[in-house]
Amino acid sequence: MEARYFASLVPLVNCFRLVVNGLSLAADKGLVKSVTREGSPQELLRGPLYYVLILILCAIVYWRESPTGVISLAMMCGGDGIADIIGRRFGSQKLPYNHKKSWAGSISMFVCGFLISIGMLCYFSSLGYFQLDWTMTLQRVALVSLVATVVESLPITEVLDDNISVPLSSMLMAFWSFGY
Repeated sequence: MEARYFASLVPLVNCFRLVVNGLSLAADKGLVKSVTREGSPQELLRGPLYYVLILILCAIVYWRESPTGVISLAMMCGGDGIADIIGRRFGSQKLPYNHKKSWAGSISMFVCGFLISIGMLCYFSSLGYFQLDWTMTLQRVALVSLVATVVESLPITEVLDDNISVPLSSMLMAFWSFGY
């Protein structure tokens, strides 16, 4: 039981680092340059902070006993992370309803989020943390990946950061699909 709190210490330390630098109480130019897009310290208080808060939430609430936490983190870290890289590099064809997002990014989000989720579920299942019916699991993870991809593609980033919307939509769909 204590392991989940111990595992949360690293993201918690990063959380404090982001807040201290985001409020300009300290100036770590390397941190600002490495995790922001525009180079503004205040940017640390948005996407990067939400990211570590979601990591802490998943570690404490789901730890390794539930596919829900595993899938949520895989979709946020793997799916959304890869979508950004692929979308910037190969994303000339934009989505018709959101010209800031691309087909390449969305397709890579779905495929990579799905594959990373399945890979992580296989790993945790092989360690005995949960047993899964793999035929149903593939279908459920595909559904979660599709929903997370659609949510990430919506033109709502000014209202709700995708570091919140993607893992929360993944959590809700995975919890609904797996029941725990």
